[in-house]
Amino acid sequence: MRVVSTKEAPAAIGPYSQGIVVNNLFYSSGQIPLTAEGSMIEGDVVEQTHQVFRNLQAVLSEAGASIETVVKATVFIKDMNDFGAINEVYGEYFSNHKPARSCVEVARLPKDAQVEIEVIALVK
Repeated sequence: MRVVSTKEAPAAIGPYSQGIVVNNLFYSSGQIPLTAEGSMIEGDVVEQTHQVFRNLQAVLSEAGASIETVVKATVFIKDMNDFGAINEVYGEYFSNHKPARSCVEVARLPKDAQVEIEVIALVK
């Protein structure tokens, strides 16, 4: 088991890691729209979703994986009415490659984020 940590994504805000590699699989912790410096993106759900993907790309890269090797994504959203906007951004990153996905509305996310995404990916 290998712990994944990069300064290109926000540090964990609790007793967990940015991700773990076990055998040839990478399991990310949920990424919210924090910058690598730890500041919350204050924009709309579209801007927040783009930041989440920047964070995911950083931890995936550090793990030796990429968006193209993601096999499962779990999307947590604060308001199901934002599903269309989030799905549009999601489709920009997963245009040709379409991993399995779950999407659930939750009552609240850390730091009052509007979206959080976690992924499982194959390590190259």
